[in-house]
Amino acid sequence: MSKVRCAVVGVGYLGRFHAQKYKAISDAELVGVCDANPERASQVAEEVGSRAYVDYRDLLGHVDAVTIASNTRTHFEIAKFFLENGVHVNVEKPMTVTIDEAEELVRLSREKSLKLQVGHVERFNTALRAAQEKLFEGAPLFIECHRLAPFKPRGVDVDVVLDLMIHDIDVILSLVRSPVKSVAAVGAPVLTKFVDIANARIEFESGTVANVTASRVSQNATRKFRVFQHNQYLSIDFGTGEINLTTKKGEWKDDQIPLELEAWSLEKGDALLAETEAFVRAVRDDAPVVVSGEDGLVAMRVAVQVQNEILARLRQYQSSQGK
Repeated sequence: MSKVRCAVVGVGYLGRFHAQKYKAISDAELVGVCDANPERASQVAEEVGSRAYVDYRDLLGHVDAVTIASNTRTHFEIAKFFLENGVHVNVEKPMTVTIDEAEELVRLSREKSLKLQVGHVERFNTALRAAQEKLFEGAPLFIECHRLAPFKPRGVDVDVVLDLMIHDIDVILSLVRSPVKSVAAVGAPVLTKFVDIANARIEFESGTVANVTASRVSQNATRKFRVFQHNQYLSIDFGTGEINLTTKKGEWKDDQIPLELEAWSLEKGDALLAETEAFVRAVRDDAPVVVSGEDGLVAMRVAVQVQNEILARLRQYQSSQGK
């Protein structure tokens, strides 16, 4: 295959960036951008020098691969259409709204031998990649992460678990690689009809415990990820690219502290470009994708467990209040 013929379906805030990344990749040919809003489709098409489409079905026959960045509740319908018709798919996270939908997309991609990549962009974050090289082998003992953001009207067709927390769930699963043993969670709707702030405690069969907090009603943006294991503590700031590592290098003796302290700051790489390049390479070279449909499905399953725990507690609270 020479250039991979690509398109983006859904060119709102994030989809527009996806289109720009395709345009910047030499192995990709951006043949079109599609949006249900004709004016938006035309505007972005003009920006990137491509053709505008309003109906995604009209792309069939012109593309080898598509990125789906539309409203979350349309992901399944659109991704299913392209997979059924032999087109490779990169779908933004969360890949679908329900587990059944996610399972169907994974089944289709396997049946058709097509690439299905899920847009968990933190996997391509330069800070995470650098930090992984420093971690000792074996499962961490404890992970704590906070992903907080000011409220934005876009993306509120799902709750904060699928909107934000699923990023950290995916990263945690990629580090721990152990079945989930139990999940406990709390959360509350604040500014929307969905849960806007949530905290989950996830225990794994390996013994690892993860404490995960996500909010989309905070005053300031925070994307911090901390990993604790025997003789080592690692802190990652996904936003700034700053990494701090504390490692015990010997035994305590008198006032001597046997700790090695390392701190470095990475230039903020373009994680979305890296994600798009990886997808294009996987299609062109018939290679595995970095974040597979199976990865997205596992993250979805944990996210749904978190959602169910939150809803159960909310029902209990409402019942106690006589509501």
